[in-house]
Amino acid sequence: MNILILGSGGREYSIGLSIYKEEKHNLFFMPGNGATEDLGKNINIKDYNELAFWAKENNIDLTIVGPEAPLVDGVVDIFKKENLTIFGPSKAAAMLEGSKVYMKNILKKYNIPTAAFLETNNENEAHDFIDTMNEPIVVKADGLCAGKGVIIAQSKDEAKKAASDMLSGDSFGDAGTNVVIEEFLDGYELSIFAICDGENYKILPAAQDHKRIGDGDTGPNTGGMGAYAPTPLVNEDIYKKVEERVVKPTLDGMKNEGAPFEGVLFIGVMVVKGEPIILEYNVRFGDPECEILMPLLETPVSELFYKGATKDLNSLDIKIKNEFSVGVVMASGNYPYSSSAPAEIIIDNIVDEDILNNTHISFAGVTKQDDKLMATGGRVLVCVGFGKTIKQARDRAYLLCGQVHFAGKKCRTDIAYQALK
Repeated sequence: MNILILGSGGREYSIGLSIYKEEKHNLFFMPGNGATEDLGKNINIKDYNELAFWAKENNIDLTIVGPEAPLVDGVVDIFKKENLTIFGPSKAAAMLEGSKVYMKNILKKYNIPTAAFLETNNENEAHDFIDTMNEPIVVKADGLCAGKGVIIAQSKDEAKKAASDMLSGDSFGDAGTNVVIEEFLDGYELSIFAICDGENYKILPAAQDHKRIGDGDTGPNTGGMGAYAPTPLVNEDIYKKVEERVVKPTLDGMKNEGAPFEGVLFIGVMVVKGEPIILEYNVRFGDPECEILMPLLETPVSELFYKGATKDLNSLDIKIKNEFSVGVVMASGNYPYSSSAPAEIIIDNIVDEDILNNTHISFAGVTKQDDKLMATGGRVLVCVGFGKTIKQARDRAYLLCGQVHFAGKKCRTDIAYQALK
């Protein structure tokens, strides 16, 4: 097939790398990054109507959308109008991530377990609700904030200030003109991904992400500093509850709403006393969870996404490798506070067979300058290791980190600590 992947990060590189390894497809990336050029061809057509025209002219058999913004903007609808095969939710279904208010109301309407909440655009109402709550208190901006629109306030005063700053537009502009205030759930978090075709679904192994910049989950939130899968903190009982109480009613509910859900449903789960409670939905793969899940698939990735895009998931027997995957994000010096000066990436010539056969790099914030690969983004790349145990996979990922050099590089040293402690 001719396959187009939309996006420029490690998530899109990982999807591309898995398809590249199938050795039978032609890959295109829009816009891609400095390393996706090694897997296929980068193109730069930002207008979705023009891009759909290009896809038709170039006989693109499948388009895969990586990030949330094009989905919320309606790229799937534009491509489908041109009878192009595209994997991802419609603009209407992408509201599950595009608006936290919409998402919480869907959860409420279809009796899907979630934290008690209030949605409002009224400051007084927000403050009154906060006064009735126990700390800590979660305050969320309604719209897309690149994963940064959630504040966990330790006091009522802090929660009120966060809500006021969002509603006034000071924090997140238009994305904060509505807020969701909800109870804090005390448990452990999981990322569960369901590949959906509107009717049917396939659940991938549960992962755990590490959001904070520092070891021991300290410092500010980031886009994610590492992840591992499958996590031993999930069992068949939790998977079953997520399927019965979450995935099935969501797919039925979205069909009922006239917005059948096709694509990746990313379910942010908090497990409280053995019960899965839903924190949020996203409508695409998490990053860096995608980097560790793609290599665990024995089923060809192109086949999974194609069947997802053509309402044919029922015919697919999904196979997962019997191993673990750990990804460690290497970030630039000033991340997540500010941008860093571009720095050349130098990767040692790896001779160790163990590292060669059981690791790889997924590139994210990189560009090519005069044939040199430069670190130009916040999260630069992900070192991914595989193994029969989480410890073996993690050790290999960190050995690979030691082979990668650029000025200011930093990474957490405790990825997967929840599973190993």
